[in-house]
Amino acid sequence: MATPPIQFDRASGALEGANLWERTAALALVTGSKISSHFFHRGYNGCANLLRKTLPERNIAIRLNEDATFEFPYGDGYWSKLLDRSYHYEDELELLFRHSVDVDYTLLDCGANYGYWSVLVTSKPFGAHKAIAFEPSSENFAKLANNAKVNGSRFETLKCAIGAAKGTARLSGTKHEAFSIAGGTVGGEEVPVMALDDLLAEGRIAPGGKYLIKLDVEGVEIDAIKGGTKLLAGDSVIICEEHGNDPDHTVSRYILDQTPLQLIVYDPRSNRLETVTELSILDRIKVSSHIGYNVFGTSSAFWQERIAALNASAGRRMQ
Repeated sequence: MATPPIQFDRASGALEGANLWERTAALALVTGSKISSHFFHRGYNGCANLLRKTLPERNIAIRLNEDATFEFPYGDGYWSKLLDRSYHYEDELELLFRHSVDVDYTLLDCGANYGYWSVLVTSKPFGAHKAIAFEPSSENFAKLANNAKVNGSRFETLKCAIGAAKGTARLSGTKHEAFSIAGGTVGGEEVPVMALDDLLAEGRIAPGGKYLIKLDVEGVEIDAIKGGTKLLAGDSVIICEEHGNDPDHTVSRYILDQTPLQLIVYDPRSNRLETVTELSILDRIKVSSHIGYNVFGTSSAFWQERIAALNASAGRRMQ
């Protein structure tokens, strides 16, 4: 019988079900997060994963809010920063999701990993929205499916990658947060691939719906955009990663130059989602080479108006 997970409540800081060494490790993980936050958590993942080797194999269940629980292996380098209650994961996404509580949209969580955003967006404080979570890795998918189950099976899970067209690909990588089908790898797990527009063609989603599409697809963002032409012509926002180590801003350049989408980026100086007409703003925003920065693309007048309203409310809060 599996050992029950450790329980941690982000709101209260209560840690339950942990032995003395696991509590000591939690203190180390929190301290490491706070210290490394001053240099964009550089080195944190590696140190946490080393610490994890000294811990018993069991999960930790993080209570993100009163209606959202997120489980992952205790000591995991990528997700253990959530033990630090001052840490916020992808602020710019939370900004948009929280401002869209009253919108009837569906989240398409592509490259969902363990399902963090699907868990949150389907929770009551975020509007209890529908979500479909896509994850190609068998290892990751098992943890994603577990998080769906832990949260009452309230979001759908599909084991596949997102690309330009339906087919198969080989998955590569050693870090669960960075598995990729980019590069035509010979070895690795063979995984199915589908295009965003296949969701419309197969009737999985409605053509007239509103969609927030998170593309965390590790190097195949442009292929995924090419495969979603019809979907992106409607009331959709695509959210994808610009890596800090890419001085050419390849994904943003493609959105700006090769698609009808309006390119939007989060500017931490103004706490606003700024419309981008030329890419020099990214030279200023992308200050760390080892992390990703989310950019947004939409041709939807509805979502453009919502983002304008979000910016107006952000401006009032800063006054």
